[in-house]
Amino acid sequence: MPYVARHTIEKCTRCGACFEIVACPGAEKEICIGCGACVLACPNQAIEIIEEARQGSIEIEVNGKQSIVSERISVKDALHELGYKFADLPVEPGIFAPCQVGGCGTCTVDIDGVLRPCCVTEARDGMKIRTGTSASHTPIRIVENFMGHPTGGVGTPWQIREDPTAILEIICFTAGCNFRCPQCQNWKIAYRGKGTPLEPKDAARVVAMKRMEARVDRMGVSGGESTLNRPWLVQFIEELKRLNPDSGARFHVDTNGSLLTKDYIDELVDAGMTDVGIDLKSLETDTFMRITGLQDRKLVQKYKDVAWGAVEYLTESYKEKVFLGIGIPYNKDLISPEEIRAMGKKIHKIDPYVQVCANNYVPQFRSRISPPTFEEMSLVHKLLKGTGLKTAICQSPMGFIGP
Repeated sequence: MPYVARHTIEKCTRCGACFEIVACPGAEKEICIGCGACVLACPNQAIEIIEEARQGSIEIEVNGKQSIVSERISVKDALHELGYKFADLPVEPGIFAPCQVGGCGTCTVDIDGVLRPCCVTEARDGMKIRTGTSASHTPIRIVENFMGHPTGGVGTPWQIREDPTAILEIICFTAGCNFRCPQCQNWKIAYRGKGTPLEPKDAARVVAMKRMEARVDRMGVSGGESTLNRPWLVQFIEELKRLNPDSGARFHVDTNGSLLTKDYIDELVDAGMTDVGIDLKSLETDTFMRITGLQDRKLVQKYKDVAWGAVEYLTESYKEKVFLGIGIPYNKDLISPEEIRAMGKKIHKIDPYVQVCANNYVPQFRSRISPPTFEEMSLVHKLLKGTGLKTAICQSPMGFIGP
């Protein structure tokens, strides 16, 4: 049955998110096709999806075959009605549509000769859809906030952070995420579907130009989740390396690690990636679900296993070639000190010398958690050091607590 979004006025704070970052496919005609992008992006949970009975239908063509589907639905839902499969991971069969807001460009299909994300495009009568885009097509993705960054990310080596005010690297942020973290600090990019998508070469050109202006060696990409659109990210790193062939250039990817399979890592290293930061959310599945906001336990287990596996593989295969930094979360409302210690012990077994940064999770987006105190983060630092880790650092309200 088709769906529609329902707005609860009492919860709305007029923040503007649903107009500023949501790519609403029915906005022009003032209709709702139930794509759910606004539901994901609303920080006040003032919008919900409900079922709506409809009688109308439309005719579309998919891969040369005429079919009848419900009216006023997204192309993604139309394909789902016709039995097309959608994958949890890009290595699985089916269409991979992870962000569901149109930002990452991963679910792009050919619609009447134009590449569009199927998750936030309305299915219209007479539309011709090809689900298999050409291997020669150039991937696109919304990318914003090209900037000089004074602290870098999880994959930025601690020892180069000498001046807290100096720019360390040029970084950009890719739209879309496969997590639904209630405390997301980058939610306006994680749920962004409104914007002009860029080809990898265009984004790389901006980063390279800003590197020249700032006179730094490091260039990075974060998100949202940077790894969602694999062809885009690989080509972006390749183009960055082509534009910056000098030996001092560093190419840094910050990620939640949930999609970093061995072959993906190999491809990124071959493309030129020199530094990577992986945010490991937890050891326990329940904790992972609480932090990420995901409800599918099997999917959570897949994501968690892939991320931990990525850390092990990078350490085993690329220790001398790629700098690895690991991020772990801390807030007493989300994860216990005991689990932090257990994570430290597991990381120590993998590599005691790997850089580990405990990030203080604070209230953002939909979260009402209490910010960790300096004393709490100092305790976390002590716990990590107690596991034998040689480079354990912690964010705190008073800056970084060093190793």
